[in-house]
Amino acid sequence: MLSFEDKLAIIESFPQLTRNNVSLKRVNFHYEGSLHDKKTVVYHLHPNGNGFVYGAYLKGYRKDDKGFVNIRDFSEDELRTIIEASIQMLSEKREPVVQAAAQKEELEETWVDQENRTLILQEEDTLWNVYHGLNLEASFESYKEAAQYLNEEGFFKK
Repeated sequence: MLSFEDKLAIIESFPQLTRNNVSLKRVNFHYEGSLHDKKTVVYHLHPNGNGFVYGAYLKGYRKDDKGFVNIRDFSEDELRTIIEASIQMLSEKREPVVQAAAQKEELEETWVDQENRTLILQEEDTLWNVYHGLNLEASFESYKEAAQYLNEEGFFKK
């Protein structure tokens, strides 16, 4: 395991990071060039060697609920790699998840039976609803369940 001084030297070798001393002799490092509200790259680096690097959108790392990766047992190469990835991640603008979900198109399908009766299968929020005209006929948690129901009732997708 790298010592506090080793980790500090590695982190300070990144000129784009700004050191901020915090309580209990811990140190944070911020990336002022971040394109996000989040600027903290290294969080609570402690003299005992423990600390965290922000990696919310990085794959292959175990993260806490705030998106931080514990770097206590990282090697020099692992530490450099995750810091570079964190800086890169904060340098790229991401579309907010809420907007992406709002832009999602809802699916609507028409199903008919042998007598030419029509039902509409529509995805709404997290449910798949079957409508007969304006009346809700049935509601399902998955497309597969809804399609199975419609097939059992003698309907096929138009």
